[in-house]
Amino acid sequence: MLSSFSQRFGLDREVALKIGGAFGAGMARMGETCGVVTGAFMVIGLKYGKTKADDEKAHEKTYERAQEFVRRFKTRNRFISCRDLLGHDLSTSEGRKVVKEKKLTTTRCPKFVQDAVEIIEELLKD
Repeated sequence: MLSSFSQRFGLDREVALKIGGAFGAGMARMGETCGVVTGAFMVIGLKYGKTKADDEKAHEKTYERAQEFVRRFKTRNRFISCRDLLGHDLSTSEGRKVVKEKKLTTTRCPKFVQDAVEIIEELLKD
């Protein structure tokens, strides 16, 4: 997610891939917040994030956009955690085995990515 938008904001794609590398499968395979959601938050930060400690306007805008992203993503998918989105616990070897056997990362995850991209595109339009 981050790498798809990185160059638009002056961030090298390879650097973006490295930055986002530990966020997959619900943050390092812990089944927590989906990597596409955390990636979307990073994209929102690239667009709206504050660079000065006292920039409360940017701070609030960033949080508002991140919360709106989650609201829209949940409207489409009900959840933001990998565990709930995939219906299996990626933090366990058993859960990862089922996800792999059912090919859930290739059958379900592309929809989550597409939804996230569409939502981010809408949120970046101002």
